Amino acid sequence: MSQAVIGADAPPAPTGRKTAGRLGDSIFEWLCRGAGILVLLILGAIILTLFIGGLPAFQAFGFQFLWSTAWNPVEGRENYGAFISIFGTVVSSVLAIIFAVPVAFGIAFFLTELAPEWLKRPIGTAIELLAAVPSIIFGMWGLFVLVPFVQQHIQLSFGETLGELPLIGFLFASNSFTGTSLFAAALVLAIMILPFIAATMRDVFSQVPPVFKESAYGLGATRWEVVRNVVLPYTRISVVGGIMLGLGRALGETMAVTFVIGNANRLATSLFDPSTTIASVVAMEFPESLMGSLKQSSLLALGFLLFVISFLVLAASRYLLRSRLKA
Repeated sequence: MSQAVIGADAPPAPTGRKTAGRLGDSIFEWLCRGAGILVLLILGAIILTLFIGGLPAFQAFGFQFLWSTAWNPVEGRENYGAFISIFGTVVSSVLAIIFAVPVAFGIAFFLTELAPEWLKRPIGTAIELLAAVPSIIFGMWGLFVLVPFVQQHIQLSFGETLGELPLIGFLFASNSFTGTSLFAAALVLAIMILPFIAATMRDVFSQVPPVFKESAYGLGATRWEVVRNVVLPYTRISVVGGIMLGLGRALGETMAVTFVIGNANRLATSLFDPSTTIASVVAMEFPESLMGSLKQSSLLALGFLLFVISFLVLAASRYLLRSRLKA
């Protein structure tokens, strides 16, 4: 009873404080909303700029620009196509994901399930430091170290052992011995995106409630069975998100790929053929293009197509996640 009386007799909160609190909340709300809208406006402005800049190329070549393999900058006979660079971008990025995801999963599995406590922090720090290395350093290292290694120890071995296989042997044929190739570019990209995927997997694996894993262990499950049947289903959305983050980095990478892919405007028929990507073409040839020229318009059109490819990849991953959640 005394508590009720005291509560009833307590003075009301000052009106000025309430008003100031509401004003602060409103300002904070509009600032957050403005930040979100600003991101959309910047993204829309970039896409619109690329589309308007590439419009003359789309008008000159039509839909043929998408599947044409031509790239002839000679004045008076200019003819440009995007298929080779699109092909190189997609293939190198997909190969990088194929190389990086199993290694990233192994690192995350080791750090969360197998590594002793004294070893977890040094390895985790090393992974985070690897993500901070500039891309041009990866490119220089790839050119002087990785490319000769691929040329001497991987390309020749694969060509001799797998080049004669029916149907798929052409993928491992040694048509060029420069060492710069789609395979080398994919390896460099895999090393670059590895820390992003591994760090994401490690963080989400460690967030799984211990009671879930302890229950599986209590039923006699092995470590691998716990990860496969408990950890991965619980974290699949975040794992796919980390993989998509790495894929997005691979699709847009420029300098590291430019060093090791060979920058050859020809359609690669083997993993060890030199090729090119959208980002490397733009980086190599944009400084030489004249303002308002058809070549510059074609390069801007390539940039717009890279945005479209990234959007399609993100949309596909969202669709797959939603379909799995509904299932």
